[in-house]
Amino acid sequence: MAALRKILASNHPRLSYPSLLPPAFLISCRGITSKLFVGGLSFYTTEERLSEAFSTCGQVVEAKIVMDRVSDRSKGFGFVTFASEAEAEKAITDLNGKALNGRVIFVDYAKPSTNFRDQMPIARGPPRLLADS
Repeated sequence: MAALRKILASNHPRLSYPSLLPPAFLISCRGITSKLFVGGLSFYTTEERLSEAFSTCGQVVEAKIVMDRVSDRSKGFGFVTFASEAEAEKAITDLNGKALNGRVIFVDYAKPSTNFRDQMPIARGPPRLLADS
């Protein structure tokens, strides 16, 4: 990071700030910092209740609870997206460690998702039977 600052501080015409970082990268970074991970949710917490709880800290753009595909039940965590970074920071300081629907929730910045769908899955095959001795 220090090397990047040094390059940007030099007044070289070919190494201007916009040429180093494309605008799409800057927009995506802003979106990531306003998205929060919420862990420790009750299985009975709904997206409406999650949005309502976090709306005390600012404008909630989206509240999403991750559901299990097989049982169609909550996995106990979700994501909340705020309109600004300041609101997201306020939500972390105000709601981290607080109770929601009888469970203590943990709030932190969401990490960027990794997309493994473009890659070939690992083929493990059926389980092998152990040979009798």
